[in-house]
Amino acid sequence: MNMTARSSLTLRLMAAAALAAAVAGCIPLPGGLGRPAPPAPIASRDIDLAGDCRRTEEDGFREDAQLRVSNNSVQQLSWKLWVGKRGSCSFNLADFRQVQKKPHIELRANDGSGCKLMVWQDPRRVTLAHANCQQRCTPGIYEEAWPVMFEPGSGACARTR
Repeated sequence: MNMTARSSLTLRLMAAAALAAAVAGCIPLPGGLGRPAPPAPIASRDIDLAGDCRRTEEDGFREDAQLRVSNNSVQQLSWKLWVGKRGSCSFNLADFRQVQKKPHIELRANDGSGCKLMVWQDPRRVTLAHANCQQRCTPGIYEEAWPVMFEPGSGACARTR
C-alpha cells in the first residue's frame, strides 16, 4: 500500500471513529447508566397520625415535634430542632397554610418566604421535612437541620438505624 492510500485509509478510519463516537453519545444507555436516576415519586397514602417525637442524639442533635394529621389534614404542628449547641429551627402550624393533601401533604409559610413543610408516609415511617426555610433557623445550621420521622402506628420517634 502506498503512502497516499495509507493516509486516505487512516483519515477515513478516524472520521468513521469520530462519527461512531458522536452517534453513540446520542443513544440512551440502558437503565440510565451514567446518569442519576430521577427520584421516585412519593406514593400517595392516607395519613392519620398522632405523632410526638422528643429525643436527643449522641451528637447533640435534638428534636421536639408534635404532629397531628387526620385524613391528610394537618391539625397540629409544633416542631423545634437543635443542631448541637450551635442553634435551632422552629416551625408552628399558625405560621403555615396547607396547600396540598396528596400525593404528599404540603404546607407553605404565610409570610411568602417560600418556606414549605412536607409530610409523607412510606411503609416504615412518616416524615416531616422542610425546604427553603433558612430564615426559621439560626444562621449557619440549616444544612444540618434534618427531617423528623415518626413511627406510623405509635407516633413515636422512628428508629433511624
